[in-house]
Amino acid sequence: MKVESPIFAIHLTVADLGITEAFYGGILELPVRRAFTMHGAPEHLVLRQEGWELIFVEEDAVLRAHPLLEERLTEYPKGVGMTLHFRVAEIEDIADTLEDEGLEILYPLEEKPYGLKELWCFDPDGYLVALEEPSQ
Repeated sequence: MKVESPIFAIHLTVADLGITEAFYGGILELPVRRAFTMHGAPEHLVLRQEGWELIFVEEDAVLRAHPLLEERLTEYPKGVGMTLHFRVAEIEDIADTLEDEGLEILYPLEEKPYGLKELWCFDPDGYLVALEEPSQ
């Protein structure tokens, strides 16, 4: 069975796949999964939707494969200038869990006039994540 490649993919470097999996899969309840890894390829997580995917790889594995990136990965904060937007369910529960886990919230949960509940936070690696859920 041939697996079709997405049209668009974003690769994010993270400190720990387990923590990333707990955040995106556990707290946000997004369909993140451990990917089948070919011999010699780094272990990674994939969040795939129709036509695109988000790939998470640990920084140590990226540096082993691409040592020329070390200066940039260590010198600059992750995610500067980028925001990941996700539509989620049960955003109130997510907001409570983010607070319980001590994760940084940039903009707390708010009902917007354009029919969405919205919350902006940082993931464990400092990537800015905007969460939204349609209002009832």
